Amino acid sequence: MEAIRVHQFGEPEVLRLEQVPTPQPGSGQALVRMQAIGVNPVETYIRAGIYSYKPALPYTPGNDGAGVVEQIGDSVTEFKPGDRVYTAGSISGTYAEFALCKTEQVHRLPVNVSFAQGAAMGTPYATAYRGLFQRAGAKPGETVLVHGASGGVGTAAVQLARARGLRVFGTAGSDEGRKLAREQGAHEVFDHRAPDQFEQIMKATGGRGVDVIVELLANVNLGKDLTILAKGGRVVIIGSRGRVEIDPRDAMQRDADLRGMVMPNTPPAELASIHAALVAGLENGTLRPVIGKEFRLAEAAQAHRAVMEPGAFGKIVFVPEK
Repeated sequence: MEAIRVHQFGEPEVLRLEQVPTPQPGSGQALVRMQAIGVNPVETYIRAGIYSYKPALPYTPGNDGAGVVEQIGDSVTEFKPGDRVYTAGSISGTYAEFALCKTEQVHRLPVNVSFAQGAAMGTPYATAYRGLFQRAGAKPGETVLVHGASGGVGTAAVQLARARGLRVFGTAGSDEGRKLAREQGAHEVFDHRAPDQFEQIMKATGGRGVDVIVELLANVNLGKDLTILAKGGRVVIIGSRGRVEIDPRDAMQRDADLRGMVMPNTPPAELASIHAALVAGLENGTLRPVIGKEFRLAEAAQAHRAVMEPGAFGKIVFVPEK
């Protein structure tokens, strides 16, 4: 089969399309034929060798994808060949024609959802759900601010928060991104390039402040985030690309909480709960993943550059050759 292989950490050019043996499922495993593959920023950090986790070289990147179960191993009763599924994790890596997964990494993909949309679920939607509800404890009636509401995690957070009955604010850096955030359900949308964006947000709350902030670029925003929280407010830190200086008094005055998270820390029971909720949201149409750009596997280096560009718009996916 064809797969992307990384033989050394470095720039996007280290992503090479090669022929490798197709893996075979063992006990409790499923082999999924990929129809679409999700691209996430964390995969660029791992590829560059700057992430806390470094896989053994060579490796195939990727956790997210969607497709059809090709084969199952012994003792697998949850799935059968031909089932439509999405993946949230993989043993062999998803940047490939086939991905070997543990059964708990595989989830049913409703027939009303495309494979490209399924490839947007594993990391973005699970991250948004865990951040909003399991870490920040967002409740109906509260106000949530999603920084970067036009990207993969951002659009997921907007949809999830709106469906749960929160008042949803979003920020984006382009007219197109702000329009998308509104279309996904944000009540108010702000230009995160505007020098007075935080003043605008505070004014929109009537001076009370927001209850929850979903922070996707903490190294830029965190210091200001603390100044627009309501009392008892929470910031859930999902993404950061460097250090930031804050004034602890801003947190003290508001009894505020800063709550970090990474998906690998999620306990198995909580992870199962997340995906049960996400599948239900897909089935009833509450969740509608937005696909921004599509690439071929051979264009992996371009995709890795695109996922790190400012002005994110929806989810970036790989699709098979037609």
